[in-house]
Amino acid sequence: MDNFVEALKWIGIVLAAGFIGYFGRYLAMMIIDKMRKKKLLSPPVPEPSPEMPPSPEVQLEESRLKLEKKKAKAEAKRLKKAAKE
Repeated sequence: MDNFVEALKWIGIVLAAGFIGYFGRYLAMMIIDKMRKKKLLSPPVPEPSPEMPPSPEVQLEESRLKLEKKKAKAEAKRLKKAAKE
């Protein structure tokens, strides 16, 4: 009798898991379908206009800052290497 109750319990668990799995998948498919329909019905989003390229002065300043940063980094590496020796 004890084995029968245990078997019924496991059958119930398996059926409940199957029920939850089936309707969970069904619900997910419904949500995905709604999102697809909403995307198809919405008006297309306009593409952003291309930005104006920076002026030569701004490009020059950015290049100078990058170069200074690289020099500072190289100097820090050199000092660290010298400290190790």
